[in-house]
Amino acid sequence: MTAGVREEPREAVRPRTPRRLPLPTLLALLVGFAGVGYRLALLFADAPPTNSDEATMGLAALHIARGDGFPVWFYGQAYMGTLEAYLAAPLVALAGPSVLVLRVPTLALYALFLLLSWRLTRRLGGDRWYALLVVAVLALGADRVVKNQLIAGGGYPELNPAGAALALLTVGLCLTGAGARLPRWAAWGLVAGVLLWVDPLILPYVLTLGALLVARRWRELAGRAGVVLTAALLLGAAPMLVDSIRHGRNPVTAVLAAGGTGTPADWADRLHGALVLGPPLAMGFCSPGRCATWQLWWAVVFPVLLVLAAFTAWHTLRRTSGGPGSPERVQAGVRLALLGGAAGVLGAYAVSNAAGQTPIESSRYLSCLAVAVPALLWPLWQAARPLAAHPFAARRLTARRQLAEVAASEEGGYRHLPEVESIKAAGGLPAGRRARMAGVGALAVIAGVLGTGVAATVDVARTAPGVHAEADRHRSLVDTLGALDVRNVRGGYWTCNRLTYATGENVLCAVVDDDLTPGFDRLPAYRREVAADPDAAWVAPAGSPLAARLDERVGAESGTLDVVTVAGWRIYLPRR
Repeated sequence: MTAGVREEPREAVRPRTPRRLPLPTLLALLVGFAGVGYRLALLFADAPPTNSDEATMGLAALHIARGDGFPVWFYGQAYMGTLEAYLAAPLVALAGPSVLVLRVPTLALYALFLLLSWRLTRRLGGDRWYALLVVAVLALGADRVVKNQLIAGGGYPELNPAGAALALLTVGLCLTGAGARLPRWAAWGLVAGVLLWVDPLILPYVLTLGALLVARRWRELAGRAGVVLTAALLLGAAPMLVDSIRHGRNPVTAVLAAGGTGTPADWADRLHGALVLGPPLAMGFCSPGRCATWQLWWAVVFPVLLVLAAFTAWHTLRRTSGGPGSPERVQAGVRLALLGGAAGVLGAYAVSNAAGQTPIESSRYLSCLAVAVPALLWPLWQAARPLAAHPFAARRLTARRQLAEVAASEEGGYRHLPEVESIKAAGGLPAGRRARMAGVGALAVIAGVLGTGVAATVDVARTAPGVHAEADRHRSLVDTLGALDVRNVRGGYWTCNRLTYATGENVLCAVVDDDLTPGFDRLPAYRREVAADPDAAWVAPAGSPLAARLDERVGAESGTLDVVTVAGWRIYLPRR
């Protein structure tokens, strides 16, 4: 009877089922694409608004693309590395100078940060739904947040992905075997070195994560791993070290001076700027250029959550059995290091003059608090998860009971399913009143984070048309200067380098203050070129103090100025 039966190929008997992404992973992917797409739409709308500092980085990229120079530092200072200029230089060489080509690398860095944060959340013990929450929070884009992420003004866009990468490497170094760790040691040292060159704001994370590695792997660091780490660190920081040796510069002194100059700010102003305004601005809860009173609620929640998350991580470290390399202890240790880094960032900002003098704009110094989000929100998720999962646990219990009964009826006896009892214990007993209250409170805070972030994101989208209109007016200024064959001008600080970059250095600009005296030129060569041109013009925004001062010199006599009006701008030409 079986002689005529042909044996089917194994593949035909067991067809391969296409692997599908789990639902929370798929949702996280969609939310991540939405966050990147939102920022891409802002870029095409010329938002967030550019400025002369970003144009200074653009000029560095232009010089690198032409081979005219390879700057180590942001022009005019001895700190803040020019990594963004090197990333943008190939695009500038290919497409010419524009704000968009400067920001394509920063957008890619943001996308990388989302991916690394998702992966870091999973490696720190979070389930896929928690990773989705972290991605959703980081996908929101309020005013200060998108400025930090997209404006190529030096340092900020690359800090967060690099910080997340360091944390991931730290997890890997603590969990993998010694034979597989040397490449990770090299990568850790290289990333840390580059960060120290680019912007030392991330230093608290480098120190806390590094301290964890020393505590866990000190024997290994005493051997080849320490040599590899040190060599990679020096390689990453080489631009800073070589330049400092060649020119006798001390970047530490320059960074400390950048924390705020002039009269020291009052401590009350510093603490208000750092602890009240700082966390909501850094988290992305505030409207463009301001923080409404209702948006400041995070200033109360943030320190409480920081302490609670640190206590939770410390408690896990103390009570978890197993050696130093056990996954739970490593996860808790990295969470604690991230929280310590966030506290260090906030503390360093609180003692700076900038927190008291310019708290809204200087809150950019807190941008790398976002690196700690996977650790910061962990207690909220731990409290809220049982409340949300309770009905699902009961359904799984019912399904497993039915499976057990089927197994018993078919084989003549009851087969014990180990998971049934644990699920029954978790899902069958009523939750305590205290646990329910904690869960409701955690869900409320999570909803507040998402809701406030969405409101602030919508506020940014509403300002985009106005920002685009201002960019159009600036393009009209560039076109008019070209039509007038103007090659050299004088203008304010926030006019000059933006104009020079937009024209690809076809128009050079020397900075003047409102009283027409020389201002701060980041590239002194421009001033020399302008001073040598007797026909150099003046450019000022309409209605500005500089324009009012120049209007006094408009007249019909020789030696006075003629004025050409462009939408939003005034061009003053010397009369001959």
